[in-house]
Amino acid sequence: MKSPVKPSMKSSWFSSIRVVLTSRTQLAVLLLGFSSGLPLLLSSGTLQAWLTVSQVNTATIGLFALVGLPYTLKFLWAPLLDRYSVRWLGRRRSWILLMQLAISLTLLALAFTDPKSQLWPFALVALVLAALSATQDIAIDAWRTDTLSPPERGFGAALFVMAYRIGMLAAGSVAMILAQYFGWPLTYFVMALLMGVGMIATLLAPERDTLHLKPLSLAAAVVAPLREFFSRPGAWALVALIILYKFGDAFASALSTTFLIRGAGFSLAEIGLINNGLGLVITLVGGLFGGLWMMKLGLFRSLMVFGVLQAITNLGYALLAVAPSLGVMVPVIALEHFTGGLGTAAFVALLMAVCDIRYSATQFALLSAVATLGRVYLGPVAGLTVTVIGWPSFFVLTFVAALPGLWLLFRLKAMICQLDRVH
Repeated sequence: MKSPVKPSMKSSWFSSIRVVLTSRTQLAVLLLGFSSGLPLLLSSGTLQAWLTVSQVNTATIGLFALVGLPYTLKFLWAPLLDRYSVRWLGRRRSWILLMQLAISLTLLALAFTDPKSQLWPFALVALVLAALSATQDIAIDAWRTDTLSPPERGFGAALFVMAYRIGMLAAGSVAMILAQYFGWPLTYFVMALLMGVGMIATLLAPERDTLHLKPLSLAAAVVAPLREFFSRPGAWALVALIILYKFGDAFASALSTTFLIRGAGFSLAEIGLINNGLGLVITLVGGLFGGLWMMKLGLFRSLMVFGVLQAITNLGYALLAVAPSLGVMVPVIALEHFTGGLGTAAFVALLMAVCDIRYSATQFALLSAVATLGRVYLGPVAGLTVTVIGWPSFFVLTFVAALPGLWLLFRLKAMICQLDRVH
């Protein structure tokens, strides 16, 4: 009797890829990523350009940086999204659509406000825009965490990051070009219309029914996510992993532009084309490949393999510091951005896997805030370190800085593998 023919791992992998690529859920992830990335620069960099050409004084423009505070403080009101919802579209999509409509209307309000003669109303509307955008991010992160199954998380994270960057590109480069030829009011009017892409995605997106899992009170929505997380065995070790996993990568990138100009002597045009242009494309490609490979490797092996690659490619900058040339710069930048994209896809998948579906809005917002702690304080430390030991030794040190996160990841292997099996 013939034994049944088992499908090869390769054919099984490509079958999984085909399922994911034709998934309505992943299409929604892609379009919602665009919707999430679009408002960011419209309340920061692009808004700053509008203020500048409107002859607003530099000191006042500097104060507009405070408009971005809602993005760093969004975990404070994330419990509201876990506790309350409009039943029509479901627990998460109702918040997403509400924020998208409000963002579109706020962009229209900015289009009809003059920053020169109506500065304070303009500032208030910009602050409202940032708050609405941050709240949309909370809701989309929660929807993605609740909806994607473990095999879908890696590729979903990669798609989301790619579309987020495209949204930023539309709000940055495209908006600047439109403003040059058609003026700022029309530009912001067009951006308001582009929010319709996300609205369509929200209406068509599937959503896992978690309404019965919501906290019974606002107090519970605030306290229960923390109690649930820190009652887990190894919770503090998991927090340390979230901080340390991309620590070496963030340490190396803290002064990367300064290094390329001052340490390696490249021109602004070379840096813009290779680091900012090619680097962005390679990062997106790395993220997509990372998402695909995660379907084969699983969460733990992906985190380990991608983390090791991230660490090793930091040494390329040490080589570039010793032998600066375009021939060395291109592969170093390409490899570093590629592995950075791999690591980001796996890391976002880890954050999704860690969240309890009852409190995913609050826990994801908190954990993503914790993940930025290392990056916030690395700039001053990096500057002092370079001054003392020089660029080549600094980049060797960033490789060493990545090792504690990898060691901790190895120690938490059983926990990570268990998270990867939870639907």
